Amino acid sequence: MLAQSAGGTDFWRWVPHPEVWLLVGGVTVLYVYAVRVIGPKAVPAGTPAVTTNQKRWFGLGIVLLWLAADWPMHDIGEQYLYSVHMLQHTLLTFVIPPVLLMATPEWLARLVLGTGRVNTWVQRLARPVPAAVIFNSLQLALHWGVIVNTSSTNGIFHYAVHTTIVLAAFLLWIPVCGPLPERRISALSAMLYLFITSIVPTVPSGWLIFAEGAVYSVYDIPDRLWNISVTADQQAAGAIMKIGAGVYLWVIIAVMFFRWSFAQQRQAAEERHERQARAAALRAAEDAVDEGGESDLTWDQVEAAFRDHPAPR
Repeated sequence: MLAQSAGGTDFWRWVPHPEVWLLVGGVTVLYVYAVRVIGPKAVPAGTPAVTTNQKRWFGLGIVLLWLAADWPMHDIGEQYLYSVHMLQHTLLTFVIPPVLLMATPEWLARLVLGTGRVNTWVQRLARPVPAAVIFNSLQLALHWGVIVNTSSTNGIFHYAVHTTIVLAAFLLWIPVCGPLPERRISALSAMLYLFITSIVPTVPSGWLIFAEGAVYSVYDIPDRLWNISVTADQQAAGAIMKIGAGVYLWVIIAVMFFRWSFAQQRQAAEERHERQARAAALRAAEDAVDEGGESDLTWDQVEAAFRDHPAPR
């Protein structure tokens, strides 16, 4: 591998992260064990423990988690380029949590949450208002200079910050695409919810784009990867927040809108066809009465007409 060096700094020096390997491997083993051993006992006989799509979502989530948490993204983002750090946080908060939630079957989510305090707190916090307030407050706080500089120099604080924001991100996404039906909100509410969430990053992004000089001292280093200046790096980080995260959420909103619109059209068409079928059945019953010379329409005749003229599918 070619290494770009400046002033004795090897930007591409490989750094092992066994804690990341343990996390990724542990999550994978637990998921496979749950699906193969616990799942068949938790679902009705003949029903698959997970769907094919859930398996695909899990595979994608694990790959993205490894990419975001391991070398080189982790090391470049923490030591050299704040824009890469911002890309890492975007993956950890806006991409990986919803992907892993869609990979989780309902029975597994109920098993993990249990019936104790964890489940109680999730029920309290994984609602639109508290989840949005917690997540977006943390998003704004994480751009405070003290937190950014300390996170890049203190390993324990760094992992605590990442753990906190990822847990908050899961709370944020549970009402949108969580595995528990009773915790999900309607499509229109979810679209509004995500739109409001997409507005919050514009505050720190504008600050980064128009800031003069280095905002974070930890990234104001003489050795520059790819000769990217500290100002250009900050501007790129702001653009990732504003354009990357914002557009990503807007795309999700657009997909949800079109799905909701098509579902409304299908429902309207089905109701229209059902009304037409009922009208045709009533006309057929009336014709049968006229042919039989009877003056009153009986319930048996109406039922027979409905059986002869079922609603189209």
